[in-house]
Amino acid sequence: QVELVESGGGSVQSGGSLRLSCAASAYTYSANCMGWFRQAPGKEREGVAVIDSRGIAQYATSVKGRFTISQDNAKNTLYLQMNSLKPEDTAMYYCAADPRTMAFMTSSARPDFRYWGQGTQVTVSS
Repeated sequence: QVELVESGGGSVQSGGSLRLSCAASAYTYSANCMGWFRQAPGKEREGVAVIDSRGIAQYATSVKGRFTISQDNAKNTLYLQMNSLKPEDTAMYYCAADPRTMAFMTSSARPDFRYWGQGTQVTVSS
């Protein structure tokens, strides 16, 4: 069964740091592309960062230089290190995986990722 389980969310003050983790079943971890997304109340879901099986990453402009996506193949785990957090980073954060290439998943077609976790809440106070 395909499963993604996020953890590591919480409440921090502006300027603080958090590290999110996404534990993946072996099947989903064979995915070519994995990523982190977020959705704030009343807003559409947005992509935060994606990474492919080679470790090549792409970031949203709003988090570039502050967030780092990484993966540990031995532990079947995806991470999102978030530094210099801002109140506007407050959202539910979701992990996602897909067997298709990152090039296709980030193309103008914007296909939806096939597998999703349940999310972990991040709250940043000013």
